[in-house]
Amino acid sequence: MPELPEVETALRGINPYLKNFTIEKIIVRQPQLRWAVSPELMALSNVKIIDLTRRAKYLVIHTEQGYIIGHLGMSGSVRVVPHDSPIDKHDHVDIVMSNGKLLRYNDPRRFGAWLWTENLNEFHLFLKLGPEPLSTEFNAEYLFKKSRKKTTALKTFLMDNAVVVGVGNIYANESLFLCGLHPLKLAGNLTRKQCELIVSTIKEVLIKAIEQGGTTLKDFLQPDGRPGYFAQELLVYGNKDKPCPKCGTKIESLVIAQRNSYICPHCQKKR
Repeated sequence: MPELPEVETALRGINPYLKNFTIEKIIVRQPQLRWAVSPELMALSNVKIIDLTRRAKYLVIHTEQGYIIGHLGMSGSVRVVPHDSPIDKHDHVDIVMSNGKLLRYNDPRRFGAWLWTENLNEFHLFLKLGPEPLSTEFNAEYLFKKSRKKTTALKTFLMDNAVVVGVGNIYANESLFLCGLHPLKLAGNLTRKQCELIVSTIKEVLIKAIEQGGTTLKDFLQPDGRPGYFAQELLVYGNKDKPCPKCGTKIESLVIAQRNSYICPHCQKKR
């Protein structure tokens, strides 16, 4: 599914075509997504967009009247296209703009969401989210304190949105490999030095992925239709039985919390 770098890439791609322009109307062809499309969106018209931001893996479109919250789900994508563009059967939502463009949401699995709130600070899906991974709030001391007495696997801990948002499966795998830490290590056993390494590595991996336009494995495309190129940089994710780029040992896979994990058994010994 699209993770933080992919959502950030989408945000940057659509921003020039939406910010400071007016929404003429919103067309909803399929309201039954992960949650039903908010009825307020279907009634929205002639409203100016004043900003676009991201919270975790959610797109946040700031309008003069409130906030449109978009989530790409497992297979969703957004594209900026002309008003008269042909419609695909999986094109479920169009945000029609005053500049001759529209933001089109396509989602074959219909596991995304398009919601509305007038108060972002009280939006129910944001209330329990942890800090953004690229923010100063996500630092070694925070991670060390948060990990105390935790008996969960390190990878599961890092993917918990209440701990830190947006460190999805791909980037958790890559970061732990670069740190030389086994994903099954207990989070509560982390040292302060290891927390420093994890925080700096996660930030580096995410920044690099954003610079590369995200990771295209199956479904994700950038808003202009191009793939994300970070897939070419992946060191362990999806590389089972290939040689480790550090030592040459065959990369192994295991399942942790129902998610595929990839490790080098030599570089990431469980200790």
